[in-house]
Amino acid sequence: MSTSGARVVGRVVDTARYPLAAPTGADWKYVVSRTRRELHNTGCSVLPGFIRPSRCEELQQECATIAPAAYYEVETVNAYNIAPDAILHEDHPASVAMRRGNAFVARDRIPEDFIIHRLYTDELFQRFIADCFGLGRLHELADPLAGLCLNVVMPGMEHPWHFDTNEFAVSLLTREPRAGGVFEYCPDIRSAQAENFDDVRAVLAGRGGHLIRRLSLRPGDLQLFKGRYSMHRVSSVHGDTARHSAIFAYSERPGVVGSVTRTRQLFGRVLPQHLAAEGNVVRVDRLLD
Repeated sequence: MSTSGARVVGRVVDTARYPLAAPTGADWKYVVSRTRRELHNTGCSVLPGFIRPSRCEELQQECATIAPAAYYEVETVNAYNIAPDAILHEDHPASVAMRRGNAFVARDRIPEDFIIHRLYTDELFQRFIADCFGLGRLHELADPLAGLCLNVVMPGMEHPWHFDTNEFAVSLLTREPRAGGVFEYCPDIRSAQAENFDDVRAVLAGRGGHLIRRLSLRPGDLQLFKGRYSMHRVSSVHGDTARHSAIFAYSERPGVVGSVTRTRQLFGRVLPQHLAAEGNVVRVDRLLD
């Protein structure tokens, strides 16, 4: 066990509830088992109060100081983030246009001593997340912008329905809005073998309420989610307070870098690493997005 890792975890994580400093103990195994079961059943697991209550204000303030550095551009998108000319027919679910108004602060704008940065790079935290997803180990993204980022949803904006490129995602709510900003998702609405366009189209058309689950998250809650096959969104934020959440991006293999197109869309810029990696993207399936 890393001494520095145990120190970071002990200061930041509520280890009475989530014993990350004892990775071979019975309590660790219990939490991991429960999380795996929830991920298997619904594709999502929330660990409430993961961050110590005494550190939540610091967590919120740190992220609030970098939120103005978010790349912000309102775009018209579809659930698959594909170009309109790739749509096969007019009743295809990708023909449903939505406004994407969320913004991202890239990793190179997040100081290394911030709580979210220390957690992202912590070996104990990574081991815990890997164990929860049933993986041997995880790797930080080699992407200098997308590995760790802060998602910002301003009042009046939303992060519309979409699928993730990665099979799994880890996020930490750092600030909740006055109203709205609810995480909604459709567990396993598609699979690696089937797009299931009918159900996707029903949700986008407002006829798929029975397929949608909703989560009320609080600052300090950690969320593990399988977003590759579960369409999801953050509903419109209301009031005068933006919604902030840290996104921890890992991969089962080392050296992962985002595509030039997607990186420019999310962060408004690309770096030499993205240009060098272009054309070497490995996909886990043949789905649209």
